[in-house]
Amino acid sequence: QVQLVESGGGVVQAGGSLRLSCAASGGTFSRYTMGWFRRAPGKERESVGAIIWTGATYYADSVKGRFTISRDTAKNTAFLQMNSLKPEDTAVYYCAAGPLGTFRLWGTQSAYNYWGQGTQVTVSS
Repeated sequence: QVQLVESGGGVVQAGGSLRLSCAASGGTFSRYTMGWFRRAPGKERESVGAIIWTGATYYADSVKGRFTISRDTAKNTAFLQMNSLKPEDTAVYYCAAGPLGTFRLWGTQSAYNYWGQGTQVTVSS
């Protein structure tokens, strides 16, 4: 069956960097959009960004210029490079995959069919 497994989370000081990975298995994801979402303590899950099959990327305003999404299609893996981390970036980060029919749905959680279990990112001040 389809599985998404995130890795790379951890504890980092403010201003530091982390790189999350999302390894997909059990299917072919070359034409899927890979999205990243996060849930901070006491808050609802929100979109972080996404990369569609063409390689185009989209980001939430809160992370634009600091986070970069990429993918290795041959390895069915997506990455979230997070730089200049802030304490407010502390959250559980999830990757998701879906055959989105339009890039306009990149931030819509219901558009994604598959989700990972999440990885914790903690940014200390």
